[in-house]
Amino acid sequence: MSEFPDIRVPIGQGVEKFIDFLAEHFEWFFDFIFAIASNSIKGLETALLAIPWWAFIIIIFLLGWYFTTFYGGLLFSFFMFLVGTFHLWPEMMTTIAIILISVLLSLIIGIPLGIFMAFNKVLSTAMRPILDAMQTMPSFVYLIPVIFFFPLGNVPAVIATVIYALPPVSRLTELGIRNVNKEVIESAQSFGSSTTQMLVKVQLPQALPTMMAGINQTTMMALAMAVVGSMVGAQGLGERVLYAINRIDIALGFEAGISIVFLAIIIDRITGGIAERLQKHRREDK
Repeated sequence: MSEFPDIRVPIGQGVEKFIDFLAEHFEWFFDFIFAIASNSIKGLETALLAIPWWAFIIIIFLLGWYFTTFYGGLLFSFFMFLVGTFHLWPEMMTTIAIILISVLLSLIIGIPLGIFMAFNKVLSTAMRPILDAMQTMPSFVYLIPVIFFFPLGNVPAVIATVIYALPPVSRLTELGIRNVNKEVIESAQSFGSSTTQMLVKVQLPQALPTMMAGINQTTMMALAMAVVGSMVGAQGLGERVLYAINRIDIALGFEAGISIVFLAIIIDRITGGIAERLQKHRREDK
């Protein structure tokens, strides 16, 4: 009586059959996604590697100076120089390419989804538990289905990253649009603005600072998947960390790990600076 009865609900088997069905009948679709994602990553990586190291460091300095402070730009450029001294420059460019593609896909999917959720309470209610599951499920779990659909490499890591990083931008896009001042909306309606005009010219500009916070969170979550993605063959700094763990190489592990931290600091401060500027302009407009 103390043991749990021999009852089994085969949910896992049902999911496995569903994955097998998708892999069998939609192979052409996943091959299409793989081709686009793979070529995009390779193209962006090639473009980043074509930039001279000193020019890239100057760009980082200027971005840091403009969106934070002069000393912030100096610190960010020093971080980039330090990564180069670790002989991890190509790996860093690969990681940046993967993050940029992942974030871009997350925004392409997440922002429209957040807009629809803001205008449709039924959709918002239906998506809430799905987004909760996407955000709370261990990131390793996302690697299981993607390796059935795509060959090992950067593409399955990008797909898993998109699933993991998409919820914040969707949630905060919805929140930003819902929190637009009703008086502003009523004023736009009194001038005869259509729903599309109100969205594009009133609601999205007003919601932009909140949306930028979502983009910041999405970017940081994408970066957090760098090491996890290396488990399905993703290249870059995460691969170096995984290699160091397998070889118990403390020096390489520290250098690759601190390089990821440098990227996280730079991305967080620059995107945060963009959000602060948007918020400042919004206050000035008022």
